[in-house]
Amino acid sequence: MSRPSPPSSIQQAREALGKRLREIRQDSGLTARALAAAAGWHESKSSRLENGKTSPSDEDIRIWTRICQAEEKAADLIATARGIDGMYVEWRRVESAGLKRVQESVLPLFERTHWFRFYQSQVIPGLLQTQDYTRAILKTVVALRDAPDDIEESVAARMARQHVLHSGGRRFAFLIEEWVLRSVIGSPSTMVNQLRHLIGMTAAPSLSLGVIPMGVVRGNAWPCESFSVYDEKQAACELVSAGLTVKQPSEIAEYAKTFTELAGIAAYGASARKLIDSAIDALG
Repeated sequence: MSRPSPPSSIQQAREALGKRLREIRQDSGLTARALAAAAGWHESKSSRLENGKTSPSDEDIRIWTRICQAEEKAADLIATARGIDGMYVEWRRVESAGLKRVQESVLPLFERTHWFRFYQSQVIPGLLQTQDYTRAILKTVVALRDAPDDIEESVAARMARQHVLHSGGRRFAFLIEEWVLRSVIGSPSTMVNQLRHLIGMTAAPSLSLGVIPMGVVRGNAWPCESFSVYDEKQAACELVSAGLTVKQPSEIAEYAKTFTELAGIAAYGASARKLIDSAIDALG
């Protein structure tokens, strides 16, 4: 199976890094062909690096800056390249060390965030999940991606992470597509308990829960991949095979704008609870 192409945001970041490498080369007075010859590379490699077609390794950057007599720039360029690689993380790779570690890895981000915005078009957001619902999801992850089976430890880690909901000084805005309420995860009884838990969470003063009704006129608020925004510092979205982390201010602003559009068509309060109750009734 071939690896999926990286999202446009990552390609743009690679191209920006390539532009910096080109500028360093041009400032040194070298041609791309001369640099490749000095490095012992095929001449096409310089072009691929400068055009963002290939990600430079740490050693590529060290060689590039040494030949261009700009070694003082190597550390910053290496950090930039590593940051780009960290934007796109395949689930199989990150989950290979166990699902518990995945759950714990996001805790520092949650601890330092004060304003959370979550949009879910697939499942109930993790901070609002019950133990049984989480357990059912993680069992599916283990089955589909051959991840290590540390489900009970992972469930405990996700439940422990929910303490941020009650730690004070934080705001939470959740948007859920109505079809998420009607997608049976685990079993009908698991879903009923999960949906009742959702209704209980609507009473939390620091928490806003919006449900986007099926059949609503979407306007500019098209359904999309699930994503989250942490303050104005980071956004993350969930792809089928990988997770994408975005830290560029302009792209974070795009996610924030999308969230605002989606929030504008959501039902809140009694209207949201009516939609949840309807999903419960449908389960018998």
